[in-house]
Amino acid sequence: MPNPTAAMLVIGDEILSGRTRDSNLHFLAGVLTQRGIRLVEARVVADDHDAIVAAVNALRSGVDHVFTSGGIGPTHDDITADAVAAAFGVAIGKRADAMALLSAHYARQGLEFNEARQRMARIPDGAVLIDNPVSVAPGFSIGNVHVMAGVPRIFEAMVASVMPGLTGGDPLLSQSLRVERGEGEIAGAFGALAAEYPDLSMGSYPFQSNGLHGTNLVIRGTDAARLDEAMGRLTALFG
Repeated sequence: MPNPTAAMLVIGDEILSGRTRDSNLHFLAGVLTQRGIRLVEARVVADDHDAIVAAVNALRSGVDHVFTSGGIGPTHDDITADAVAAAFGVAIGKRADAMALLSAHYARQGLEFNEARQRMARIPDGAVLIDNPVSVAPGFSIGNVHVMAGVPRIFEAMVASVMPGLTGGDPLLSQSLRVERGEGEIAGAFGALAAEYPDLSMGSYPFQSNGLHGTNLVIRGTDAARLDEAMGRLTALFG
C-alpha cells in the first residue's frame, strides 16, 4: 500500500512580501518524512479569502492531508478560519470549548479577554481542536485539513499534537553520494540507473564550494535493502 500523501498551504502577505522567512515548510517536511507521509506539494497564498478557499479545495481533493500555517490570530487580517469554513461549506462561530480555554488562559495572565482575543475561538462547525501548549489558542482539523498557527514555535507544537492521530507509512529513507563532476557529465548513466529502479526516487543537486563544483546524488525510498542495492550500483559508477 503506498504511503499517505500531504500538501502544505502557507498563508500570509508577510511571506510573499519577503518580510518573513518561512521555516514551517522545512520543519513539516522533516516530520512527515519520518512519519512515512509524502509531502507532494506546497503553496503560498496571500491573506485573501477567495485565494485561500480555492487553494484549500484544490489541495484537499488530491492528497490525504493538508497542513496550513498562518492567519488564525486575533487581528482583522487573520481570515484563515473563515476561509476554511467557506471551503467546506459550514458555519463558523465562537465555540464554547475554545472560549473556555482562552478565557482561563487570559485570566491566569491577568489580561482582558477582549473581542479581538475572542476571535481566536471562532471554529468551523464540525472541526476538532488542535492542542496548543505554547499559547493556548487552538488550531483545528476539519476533514483532512489541519489548520495551524504561523508562528514557528506554535506551529511545531501543533504539529506534535496532530501527528499521533495520523496513520503513516514506512519511513522515507535516503542515501547520498557527493561527486566532483558536473550534472552534464553524469546525467546519462545516472538516468539509466534511475530507470532500473522505478520504485526509488533519484535526484541530482549541483553545488559549488571552495572553487570546486560537483553534484550530490540522492536516492530515496522505503525499502532499505533496495536502497542499499541501488546505492552500491551508484557508488560503483561514480565513487
